[in-house]
Amino acid sequence: MPLTLAADGAQFIPAALDAPTLVAIEIALAHLPADQPGLRLANLPALAAMLAPTGAIGRHAAAHQGTDTKAVRAILFDKSPATNWSLGWHQDRTIAVAARIETPGFGPWTIKSGIQHVAPPQALLDRMLTLRIHLDPVDADNAPLLIAPGSHRHGRVAGADIPALVARCGTHACLADRGDIWLYATPILHASDAARMPRHRRVLQLDYSADDLPGRLEWLGV
Repeated sequence: MPLTLAADGAQFIPAALDAPTLVAIEIALAHLPADQPGLRLANLPALAAMLAPTGAIGRHAAAHQGTDTKAVRAILFDKSPATNWSLGWHQDRTIAVAARIETPGFGPWTIKSGIQHVAPPQALLDRMLTLRIHLDPVDADNAPLLIAPGSHRHGRVAGADIPALVARCGTHACLADRGDIWLYATPILHASDAARMPRHRRVLQLDYSADDLPGRLEWLGV
C-alpha cells in the first residue's frame, strides 16, 4: 500500500512537476556554487510564483495546510562523487527566522550558514510540512532518503530513544524520478546513507507552514 500523509506522515507525488517547471527551477538555482552538499537558500524571487499556494509546488502543501501556507525555508542538497555523505537518524527541530528576537517558548538559537535558526515549540513543528523536489533520479544505489513511517506522531524524540522507535516503525526508502515530490511531516525521523554508486542527486527541500510566528519574530522565508 502506498504511504499516506494521514497514516504514515509521508506521501509520494509522482510526476508532480513538468519539464518546463524543472528547467525554470534549475535556471533559478544556476548561480549557486556546484558540488556543495547542502546550501541554505533565501530570497529566490524567481521561484515565488511556483512556491505560492496556487503554484506548481506550493499547491501540494496547500492541499494539506490550506491557502495560508507559505514556504519558510529552502535547502538545496546534492550528493555526488565529490560530496557523498551519510546522515544518521534524526528529526528536523529548528526553523529559519529573519532575526534573533527572544520569544517565550523559542530556543535554543543557532546560526547555520549565516542564517538565524531557533527551535520552536513542538506543536508548531507538528503542523509543518516538508517537500522534497527531485531534480535528478534517486534509486536504491544513489542514497535515497530513509524515513520511519509514523514516527512523526511521537513528538520530540530523545536521541537515546530514536533507534528503538525506528525499529518499531520500520523504514521506507524514498525512491524518485526527476520531477517527483516526496511530501512528509517535518518532525518525521529520517536518515540517509552514503551512495553506493554516487552521482548527482539534487533535491530542493522546502519547509512549509501556515502559521504566523508570535510577537515580532518572522520567518526568513524563501
